[in-house]
Amino acid sequence: MTTTQPSIRRHSNPVTVVGLGPMGMALAEALLERGHPLTVWNRTSEKADSLVARGARRAVSVAEAVSASPVTVMCLNNYETMYGVFDSTDDALAGRVLVNLNSGTPKEAHAAVGWADERNVEYLDGAIMVPPTLVGDPESVFLYSGSQDVFDKHRATLESMGDPRYLGPDPGLAVLYNTALLEMMYATMNGWLHATALVGSANVSAVKFAELALGGFMPAVVDPAFLLARAPDLDKANYPGDLGTMEMNLNALAHIARTSQEQGVHSGQPGLMKEIAEAAVADGHGSRNYLAVFEIFKKGAQAR
Repeated sequence: MTTTQPSIRRHSNPVTVVGLGPMGMALAEALLERGHPLTVWNRTSEKADSLVARGARRAVSVAEAVSASPVTVMCLNNYETMYGVFDSTDDALAGRVLVNLNSGTPKEAHAAVGWADERNVEYLDGAIMVPPTLVGDPESVFLYSGSQDVFDKHRATLESMGDPRYLGPDPGLAVLYNTALLEMMYATMNGWLHATALVGSANVSAVKFAELALGGFMPAVVDPAFLLARAPDLDKANYPGDLGTMEMNLNALAHIARTSQEQGVHSGQPGLMKEIAEAAVADGHGSRNYLAVFEIFKKGAQAR
């Protein structure tokens, strides 16, 4: 029996990639695999050897690299590095498109748009939501914000790297979403690691605890479908406490913090969660459910 593998769409539009760290290499390989005439530049030029062996062109300068293609995809450490690299191109970048796939803050993204406008550069800010090994997969999510015209015009090129999601004209949205999603990832990971350390204080192995925590408990209480169903309540500030109140949750958090201290496990994380719940109760949310913590988090934004 024979099977048919899905074909990879081939593209003829040239692309330049600047920055060949692990993620930049993955981007360049995906573009090359899909047939894009590819020019690359990296401060350490030897990093491009494997790409050149497969048909990529190695530029000797950033100006030469950006001049080779209508679109340059940049994957550098941060915005300051971007300025340092591209300020050396003089007018070579003028009239071309720069797609920025490093991380930073919304304020930095807005400043980058001003920097690009001064140089007559069409600019799109973005964020990669997968590890390098998944770059090029059609289901790998890439976030973009800024000019929709630029996004629409070059969508086919962006699709060669993954699944491009346009978030809106505000150029800071991509890095804002990226930061928010990473925070959710780290908070979830830290919750599991702290819980594993807590039971580990009684010599329970991580493997044994994971069987219960990840096999039965977590899918039941942090089901994405449940959170999705509750999202409208956040927008409406609707937190009925008929199935559990903030005061009940504060009691549980106090027990977690105290148990951590008794067991000699780092108590900073549960202590902080307890403080947040205490702030919610003090703010009048004691009879509402735990989602009312959202109102405490929003206060920081409102106070800016």
